[in-house]
Amino acid sequence: MSKPLNEALNTLLTSADLPTLPVVASRLLELTAREDAAFADIAKLIAQDIALSAKILKVANSSFYNFPRQIASINQAVSLLGINAVRSLVLSFTFLSMGKVEENSLFNLERFWEHSLVGATAAQLIAAQVANANTDEIFTISLLQNIGQFIFALTVPSRYNQILERLATGGQDFNEIALEEEFLGLPHTISGFEVARFWGFPPTILAAIRYHHDPISYPGNDPQELLAIKVVYLADLITKIFSSETPERYHQQFHDEAEQLLGLGGLEINTILKTINREIANAAHFFDIPVNPLRSVAEIIQEANVRLSLLHLTYEEMNRELIQSKKELENLKKQLAERNYLLDTLANLDGLTEINNHRFFQNFLKAEIERAVNNRCPIALLLADIDHFKQFNDTYGHQTGDFILKELCRIAQGAIREYDVMARYGGEEFVFVLPETGSEEARLVAQRICRTIADHDFFDGKKHYQVSVSIGVVSAVPSTSTFDKNQFIAMADGALYAAKDRGRNQAILFNPEKMKL
Repeated sequence: MSKPLNEALNTLLTSADLPTLPVVASRLLELTAREDAAFADIAKLIAQDIALSAKILKVANSSFYNFPRQIASINQAVSLLGINAVRSLVLSFTFLSMGKVEENSLFNLERFWEHSLVGATAAQLIAAQVANANTDEIFTISLLQNIGQFIFALTVPSRYNQILERLATGGQDFNEIALEEEFLGLPHTISGFEVARFWGFPPTILAAIRYHHDPISYPGNDPQELLAIKVVYLADLITKIFSSETPERYHQQFHDEAEQLLGLGGLEINTILKTINREIANAAHFFDIPVNPLRSVAEIIQEANVRLSLLHLTYEEMNRELIQSKKELENLKKQLAERNYLLDTLANLDGLTEINNHRFFQNFLKAEIERAVNNRCPIALLLADIDHFKQFNDTYGHQTGDFILKELCRIAQGAIREYDVMARYGGEEFVFVLPETGSEEARLVAQRICRTIADHDFFDGKKHYQVSVSIGVVSAVPSTSTFDKNQFIAMADGALYAAKDRGRNQAILFNPEKMKL
């Protein structure tokens, strides 16, 4: 390492403005670096920070992971997500809450976080199309890829302002890396790498920070590190589609290099680009980051192509082209709206049974609880489980099991009211939300469902089957907006276990005096 580079790094690492990691994040990095790190120790450490624990549970219970059951504790989260995924979430939340820049700084921190979130979401979508890629870690790795720019803005703000001024006036005529080396003595890839190493970040994150602008220069031989570097590099190209004045350039570059670096075909690439703006909005909600609504990639590229074509037209031709382009854009927006509606509908349906899925149920229950609070009316919840379903699958096979699940959903929906909602909770468990329904009425509905299923002849064209369900019932009149949705589900779950214990094929109403949660 050259003397000027050493001096530049020393300036950063000894700066009083260099942020320090929160105690929990710092100790977590130390703990997870050990081979004997235990789930219990990690959970105990994170639980010390109540705000951080709440954020992790929020994301763990969102469609970001889409678990069939609610995760109620940090112990559960660490056990189900794994050490690396939990560490990634902690680092993500830590980074997104770091420091403030000076008032006279040209560095737009909100825009920086927005770009980081776009890149992280893009990386996760790319990784989902690649075998053996760790999508949880790659989200965080991409989120942190440009942390070196953030470090510059905090530790050498006046000199970094000079770079930002040049970039603002010169646009693509200036090379960002070259300007950083000229004014600061090192690029943000090295500053971010060295600070992250100083903080004790794991090797895969360090490698991606250091080489994400140039995957070919990576000198190591770790396949996971190289894969993460390539994914983060491609994610940065997608970010530039949204932020650059020449999006069509990066759009084409992404198509070409996604195929070269990862072997992605047209279908995989189109899947990524069609869903990216919707997934960015979801990620922003999960991580509480304000992000302006983003247009679809298709709209951005179409407008860019229109601008290019207008450069070569006369005024009259330009006017005709503008009118035609406006019509085409309106048609495109209409088509996109229809496709987005279809995607949202599909995202809320269970692929096998074609009823509402777990994600829809959680959102619907939350909305109905809020409505019940405002109207001071009751709401009931039924949690149903098919009796001995595992044994049934083992005896007759999974294809027959799938038939039973679909047929059960069909007939069960005929036993509830039009405005009641049935959803697949997970596996062979189903949940029913009954708005404005008291305990006794809910119990009668549950008994009707039990009888309907028990009396039904499940015939698949070859063989007749008898099926029964056990149902846990709970009803309440939520009095405040702090009514605990997860506890409400747990009550239904407790009643379901009671129905199982008492012989199955029956509905049991939750009784807090007889059942312990």
